[in-house]
Amino acid sequence: MKNNEIAIFNYLLEYLDPEISRILYKIPDNKKANVEEIRIRNQKPLMILGEGKDYYVSSEGQLLKDEQEGFVVKVEQLNKTFQIISNYSIYAFEEEIRNGFITLRGGHRVGIAGKTVYNSRGVETIRNISSLNIRIAREKLGISNRIMKYIIKYSNSIYNTLIVSPPQCGKTTLLRDIIRNISDGIPELNIRGMKVGVVDERSEIAGVYNGIPQKKVGIRTDILDACLKSDGIIMLIRSMSPEVIATDELGGYEDIKAINEALKAGIKLISTVHGEDLEDILTKNGLGEIIERKIFERIIIMDNSQGVGTICDIIDGYTFKSILY
Repeated sequence: MKNNEIAIFNYLLEYLDPEISRILYKIPDNKKANVEEIRIRNQKPLMILGEGKDYYVSSEGQLLKDEQEGFVVKVEQLNKTFQIISNYSIYAFEEEIRNGFITLRGGHRVGIAGKTVYNSRGVETIRNISSLNIRIAREKLGISNRIMKYIIKYSNSIYNTLIVSPPQCGKTTLLRDIIRNISDGIPELNIRGMKVGVVDERSEIAGVYNGIPQKKVGIRTDILDACLKSDGIIMLIRSMSPEVIATDELGGYEDIKAINEALKAGIKLISTVHGEDLEDILTKNGLGEIIERKIFERIIIMDNSQGVGTICDIIDGYTFKSILY
């Protein structure tokens, strides 16, 4: 498993400026296996994030806490990296750039920051790129196995489930594996596979690349990639007859409105939201209301207190009491 994680890191170096690639290749293998982000900022030290900590990277691949010793990225190196990532054809990636990221083969995502240019329809493009954030998509098959018993309602149904955690705590990784388990079925729990519709607004769940999911999300899973949740939920209801709809990072009232339409159609829901705990999400506009309406029957609370993906609690959405044992 570790060798595979190292190989993924080394593969991504192909997308970087040669000098930056050379530096990052020197990072010790045991550190490469746990890198979550590579941060490339104009005229700033090269950085990585791993195991909940960030480090400056020296010109010899050493991981440091002193920014003065970090390798400073030149604008030419940043621009070269962006050219490689966009396959030397920025126009071919206009739509993705407009959304602030480009998805690479393997489902890895490159966040983009710079000068935002607007037109009458909204964001037109991002120019004068100042930062790139390469988020490494780590797939952890089986991570949801031990909690599926809390999510399964009957052999052909699940509880509406909400996963709550701060950023960078593994909620999308957990969601992806739950989707896979529901879609493929779990014979040992006498659970048949169900049709799952995924609205992957930011291409993080399935990591679709040229129409092919790069992550294992199950054989009965249909994906709307780069689609607004509020639109995608309705589209799936009308066209794909899903038994379960899964989304990442619920937001405003339009998302909540679409969720209500899914519930009216008898479709089960699995989603995630940024938050610290139950009390935190109860204060969020729109979301707090559906929590109080007891729409979500299971609420999974996560953090990284014992490493990324720590399950802190599983709460019954009717009683708001812990059912984790």
